[in-house]
Amino acid sequence: MRAVEARDFSIESLTLAQRPVPEVRRGEILVKIGAASLNYRDLAILAQKYMPKLKLPYVPASDCCGEVVEVGEGVSRFREGDRVVPLYTQGWHDGRPTLQQRTTRTLGAPLSGVLQEYIAVPEEEAVAAPANLSDAEAATLPIAALTAWTTLQEGGIKSGDVVLVQGTGGVALFALQFAKLAGARVILLSSSDDKLARAKKMGADVGINYRGTPDWQDAVKDVTGGRGADIVVETAGSTLSKSLAAVTFGGFIGVIGFVAGHQAEISVRSLIGPMIRVQGIAVGSRTGFEAMNRAIVAHGLKPVVDSTFELGHVADAFRRLEHGQHFGKIVVSI
Repeated sequence: MRAVEARDFSIESLTLAQRPVPEVRRGEILVKIGAASLNYRDLAILAQKYMPKLKLPYVPASDCCGEVVEVGEGVSRFREGDRVVPLYTQGWHDGRPTLQQRTTRTLGAPLSGVLQEYIAVPEEEAVAAPANLSDAEAATLPIAALTAWTTLQEGGIKSGDVVLVQGTGGVALFALQFAKLAGARVILLSSSDDKLARAKKMGADVGINYRGTPDWQDAVKDVTGGRGADIVVETAGSTLSKSLAAVTFGGFIGVIGFVAGHQAEISVRSLIGPMIRVQGIAVGSRTGFEAMNRAIVAHGLKPVVDSTFELGHVADAFRRLEHGQHFGKIVVSI
């Protein structure tokens, strides 16, 4: 089968290679991958900013959707012809994940990734793809959609809440869509007026250009009558201090990314006084994934696909992600 190998920690090292199709063992399903999608995590690994000691070569990316073409002995959850989406964190079915699951059982590193034509996974480590989505759309769900869903669920979202979303990448736009389904008001940040306009067409109630308004935390307070946001989806990482200033008394900040940097200097008083809850979000469980998929089908929600690249042009897909040109998810057709 064709597979993309990273032979060094750089986009330029990505090479289309031949690998054997995985053998299906007892309890496993063989999936013919139709499409994969890229996450910032994939770019960070490729740039050696994350898991710097990962053994080379490796197959990048963790999110995909495909068709079951073979089932191993004892398999009962799926059959040939079913469309499935493998779990990013293998083994995390409900509740909290274990340290071992979080550090050793994630697709795309350290487990082999999905930029290849076939993948074999245990039947317990996949969910049925939403029937209303194409392979390309369903491939965007495992990290971006589930992270957004989990953040809002952990924040206790309810109708009438104000949700602050940073950016227009995959997690941000899914957070916008899920928040609107819940009846929330959404404030969205971007450095692009064009992207803000597009986000408003998707339902964002307020758009703030953080380059034109560097003290955006004050703007958030202004548009909420001084109250602030109930839930903040913190994708930038380094802006945590501003998020603390933008959130309401007793509010929630879900820290899900570090696209703007790993370090953030904060005042402890900004946590204690207003009784803010800050939580790191590491995607979500299979139970959460299945609940999210039910909502997607019930509401006819469609992921935002920015662009699609062929497997042989995957380097171009990574470059688009690196340059921050995308609005929504970047997909690789396999």
